[in-house]
Amino acid sequence: MNIGQVLDELREDFPGVTIPKIRFLEDKGLIKPERTPAGYRKFSEADVERLRYVLRMQRDHYLPLKVIGEHLDAIDAGSEPPPIEPVVPTVPQVSLSAEGTPSPESFRRRDGLRLSRQELAKVAEVDLALVDELEKLGLLTRRPGGQHYDTDALVIARTAKELGEFGIEPRHLRGFRAAADREIGLVNQVTEPMRRGRDAAATARAGETASEIAALTVRLHALLVKAGLPR
Repeated sequence: MNIGQVLDELREDFPGVTIPKIRFLEDKGLIKPERTPAGYRKFSEADVERLRYVLRMQRDHYLPLKVIGEHLDAIDAGSEPPPIEPVVPTVPQVSLSAEGTPSPESFRRRDGLRLSRQELAKVAEVDLALVDELEKLGLLTRRPGGQHYDTDALVIARTAKELGEFGIEPRHLRGFRAAADREIGLVNQVTEPMRRGRDAAATARAGETASEIAALTVRLHALLVKAGLPR
């Protein structure tokens, strides 16, 4: 099969799979399709089943690619792969507005997700060293008053990992922390007078206003970046 036919085979069970994803897994050495003399990939049924295993381990068990590779090495050697640890809780998806930028509701939403340092690294598929570096740079913080991480921390860790695939290191992201702090200061400047009110309604209005302004600042930032990119 060619790569397009493989995609058709997998899409029913894994709707999110893409050709770049398959190529990425090949680059990581998890699959090794044959090549034609012209350089085109030729996938066997065994290659497709191997892909199914990788995608299933990612989707159902949140295993990092390094661990999945160890499983495949064991299978290739005729051994049983190591037992899979219990699945961690399903993580809520961040809701996005129709324009592709966070909506005010996404800023209001809070969930009860509590991840330890090890669980955060496992679900985000990052090394503990990256978690430590992000925390040292102020990009990653724990839940207030505790030692656990929430959904926001998870998404930050995953985003930093994906940026790292393009050669963008955590130290390059310090400007995002500074920019976020400036935007937070702007939001607080507007909402602080509201929070001084003694009734619950004033506090609620302050929270709603903060969410609205935060969504607008992120939208503006995203559009400025989009407008500045080569067309």
